[in-house]
Amino acid sequence: MSAPFIGREEELEALEKLLKKNSASLVVVRGRRRIGKSRLIEEFAKNHTFYSFAGILPTPETTEQSQRDEFASQLSIQTGLPEVKADDWNKLFSLLAEKTKQGRIIILFDEISWMGSEDPDFLGKLKNAWDLYFKKNPKLILVLCGSASVWIEENILSSTGFVGRISYRLTLEELPLSVCNEFWSTAGKHISSYEKLKILSVTGGVPRYLEEIKPKLNAEENIKDLCFLKGGPLVNEFNEIFSDLFSKSSRTYKRIIEVLANGALEIKDICKNLKIKRTGFVSKQLDNLIKSGFITRDYTWEFDSGETSRLSHFRLSDNYLRFYLKYIDKHKLKIENNEFAFKSLITLPAWETIMGLQFENLVLKNRYYIKKLLKINSADIVSDNPFFQRKTERLAGCQIDYLIQTKFDLYICEIKFSKSEIQTNIISEMQKKIKNLHYPKGFSCRPVLIHVNGVHEKVIESGYFSEIIDFSKFLSE
Repeated sequence: MSAPFIGREEELEALEKLLKKNSASLVVVRGRRRIGKSRLIEEFAKNHTFYSFAGILPTPETTEQSQRDEFASQLSIQTGLPEVKADDWNKLFSLLAEKTKQGRIIILFDEISWMGSEDPDFLGKLKNAWDLYFKKNPKLILVLCGSASVWIEENILSSTGFVGRISYRLTLEELPLSVCNEFWSTAGKHISSYEKLKILSVTGGVPRYLEEIKPKLNAEENIKDLCFLKGGPLVNEFNEIFSDLFSKSSRTYKRIIEVLANGALEIKDICKNLKIKRTGFVSKQLDNLIKSGFITRDYTWEFDSGETSRLSHFRLSDNYLRFYLKYIDKHKLKIENNEFAFKSLITLPAWETIMGLQFENLVLKNRYYIKKLLKINSADIVSDNPFFQRKTERLAGCQIDYLIQTKFDLYICEIKFSKSEIQTNIISEMQKKIKNLHYPKGFSCRPVLIHVNGVHEKVIESGYFSEIIDFSKFLSE
């Protein structure tokens, strides 16, 4: 019995609208590994006739014929057709089309990049099959799905062969906190938000990782079983992700991730840390990591015009990757020998600093809650993002965790993770940031404090902050 399906109401609603069309639909779904792409389509199709096909993970021995043989085997099992030895994708597509030419049918081609990895004509033949066969059934929905977002972008979404044919493009993101909370089931009512945030600092909002949570165990025990126990589901996950997506270039991509694990950087600083020259090749690799859902590029903007500036930071926004590099990768040998002594999260090196970065990622991915609580209408927002100001001879350097600009207001948000109450020194820190921030006259600056474990009463009594937001409340709703 599979785990209960949790969340994705908006995505399901968007897919359901396709059922109201009077024509066939070609859908493309992409997102990082374990984000729940195929599971979403299975849930969407559960009340309809559904055929699901998956490519096999390519190895040095994989051939285009072995991919076709696997497809033929799956076709035979699901349709009752005798298994055929097809030496061409056209024959396999036509056999499937014959079985799906009438009625409400949903077809999933999962890990599409694997399926066509060895045949340069695969996508051309798929396009022809869509035009000649599949789209003739007005109630058919064909979903192309995969983790290799870069491959999908270059070969399908940006391909002239599929222009005008795609009805819906969906990129699955991590689940919001209110949905993550459901993975603790009824036991979650008695578990503190701080306890949950410890686990989310490792898993982020990735459904497959969250399904491994054991609600009756505390955070330390859960993280031990996930990350520090031989055979644990997250011990070798990093290598599987990178070998799947980046193959021979995985080492180069890992070096970039390692540089960003300590905090956001400009591209010039990334190159400096890597001891390489800034080239189009580096920019391309960063872009590929963005498309794969692992890093985020945060642009600053001009307050006067609201236009995006050239300044930007690249941020490692995938919590699992940072946790792996900081704590699992360094102890792989001990873990494999069951020799790693894991007692408490706070005993891990630089845990408070790393947790601060992980917590910041969670807040930024759930910024909708912040804007809603501040009662800011989305139509009034000029821009919102992490913000930084370079140090020059005239200006001091400045780093804002999260800044929301409306027409006349700047909401300066400080994201603070602490295992104890935040003390009054936070006020002087914020005062310095706002003093250094260069902004036009006529704007009101509204300092906002986002925390998780409480603030000292003197901070509240000072009245300095326009709003003090206890982010843990979003995990208890």
